[in-house]
Amino acid sequence: MRIIGAGLVVALLSSSALAQPVVHSLDAVEARQGVASDGTHAYAIDNSRIGKYDLKTGQRIAGWDGEPALFPHMNACTLADRKLLCAASNYPKVPMTSAIEIFDPVAMKHLSTISLGMMSAGSLTWVSRKDGFWWAGFANYAGRGGEPGHDNRYTTIVKFDAQWRQIEGFALPDTVLERMAPMSTSGGAWGDDGLLYVTGHDRPELYALRPAKAGSVLELVATIPIPFEGQAIDWDPKAKRLLWGISRKDRKAIAVTIPRVESNAAR
Repeated sequence: MRIIGAGLVVALLSSSALAQPVVHSLDAVEARQGVASDGTHAYAIDNSRIGKYDLKTGQRIAGWDGEPALFPHMNACTLADRKLLCAASNYPKVPMTSAIEIFDPVAMKHLSTISLGMMSAGSLTWVSRKDGFWWAGFANYAGRGGEPGHDNRYTTIVKFDAQWRQIEGFALPDTVLERMAPMSTSGGAWGDDGLLYVTGHDRPELYALRPAKAGSVLELVATIPIPFEGQAIDWDPKAKRLLWGISRKDRKAIAVTIPRVESNAAR
């Protein structure tokens, strides 16, 4: 199946048969916020703990537990340079503060923190590296965890350099924000096709985005049904187009193969 454009796929979302077939499904008690993979293991993320699971056996082989006061809300993680980088915030407290927590995925040990402080963009939920730059999703909410006077329309995608200095910022399109409301983006990762894939908090949908020809609002290219309810995601580095996500209600880490968007869709 090829995803050929936003309009067609959105029109067909009511059909559950379109959800991509499951390649992996692991029971993981920590699967409350997201999951990352190094191709051999899955790392299930809870607010202040991480479970490491063997993909072949599905067994939990290691874990890390942090102090909830220091790690109140870790959300999405990703592997880079043999380290596990996790987006973290003080959600649901306000004013919002954000940080990147860095772990040794072999020893399952916390190594260091990159504090972003009170970013005006919102509450950090995910990070993804592309071409030497870091991209990050900063959530805003209507209601619990939201800043007074702000709702999810203030959700911001920020591009950083390697030293975490902001270079650019983008807004999500209204069509995506409406489907995420009242929540915001929980996951995001760049695909090998040059598109940015993001998820919301509740809907079993994956949104493929790209920068528009002009302006500061990302363009929706396709909406792809997935068999898990949003939350944080990560691409498997060893299996082409294999995307990891979680079923929060079932406490499972799930991987599905995402069909490529037509090559002429990405600029």
